[in-house]
Amino acid sequence: METIEVVAGGLFTSVQDLGRYGYQRYGVPVSGAMDPYSLRLANILLGNPEGAAALEITLVGPKLKFLANTTIALGGADLAPRLNGLPVPPWQAFRVAKGSLLTFDGPRSGVKSYLAVPGGIDVPVVMGSRSTYSQGSLGGHEGRSLQPGDRISVLRKDAGSYPNSATIPRSLVPGREHDFQIRVVMGPQADAFTPEGIAVFFSSTYTVSQQSNRIGYRLQGPAVDHLKSADIISDGVAFGAVQITGDGLPVVLMADRGTTGGYTKIGAVISVDIGELAQTLPGDHITFQAVSMEEAHRLLSEREEAVEKFKGHVTQTAATKNSGLRILVNGQAFEVQGEDHTNIAQKEPLAGDVHTYRRTITATVNDRSYTLPHPNLLTPSIP
Repeated sequence: METIEVVAGGLFTSVQDLGRYGYQRYGVPVSGAMDPYSLRLANILLGNPEGAAALEITLVGPKLKFLANTTIALGGADLAPRLNGLPVPPWQAFRVAKGSLLTFDGPRSGVKSYLAVPGGIDVPVVMGSRSTYSQGSLGGHEGRSLQPGDRISVLRKDAGSYPNSATIPRSLVPGREHDFQIRVVMGPQADAFTPEGIAVFFSSTYTVSQQSNRIGYRLQGPAVDHLKSADIISDGVAFGAVQITGDGLPVVLMADRGTTGGYTKIGAVISVDIGELAQTLPGDHITFQAVSMEEAHRLLSEREEAVEKFKGHVTQTAATKNSGLRILVNGQAFEVQGEDHTNIAQKEPLAGDVHTYRRTITATVNDRSYTLPHPNLLTPSIP
């Protein structure tokens, strides 16, 4: 179902999921979200599979017109979104009425924002993924970033019973400034560097350069000395691998990285910090900290436990909402409360004197209250 029309595409807005795995041996990059953590959280808000395709919005956001009532969620960078001119917060799900216009004023913090829709974005699955690899014109919406006039379809018409105002807990939202400490585990060619070079890498402050993109983030700062040469026989590269090129400067490989690389790798950014690195702006400062593989696993396990706990909360909230009575107004569903201001379940027994207790129910829509007979009191002759 076509739900979104692109009025303006923004700097670079593309369809991304968690990536295209299993095809690197054929030279096909993984691609996918630059900040997988933010994409996952936005999808969880809507009850989607965590890897459902969403819009990845970069720095300068698009203008999007909604062709149908729906629910969306925003995660990741705060690009100052506005719905019909009114500010809306990131890290939250909210309802959007047909005809609404979503715009972005510009970055307050971070670079990559993720817009999730019910069920995910409906574009063809290519090699197991809906992600866009624009350099190869592969996947996504016609293999490219979004342009004016494009229309986007969603896989589910509405958000079902999931909360329409769910918010990511503050404890799960990364705090972002302009100075980042990025943790790394030592890489497979750590022995290719001088002890002094390794000390420089971990004691220096690097600046994100303007030559950073979805392939890699180039950093400016003190050079890291090799024992001999920066060149090696090409081998596989992972998301977050930190190469040190011939000039001694680090390049962190990102989502659209090539499948192999021929420069020495001093380390690899740990999984929980990949999203933080992806959200840095040109000019932001980065320092690196070495951690053990065991510490990297511990940090990842702690974060995943917190995500699963929140996911369970959203699912439980949805199940509770699903047991309630709802009415439709202009195609949108609203929960219905009784006179005691609690949700009324469709099969809930009526307690007390039905003539004085819950003879009517009250529905609140857009801050207006409507009183109507309780369905259990309706006779077949009443529509």
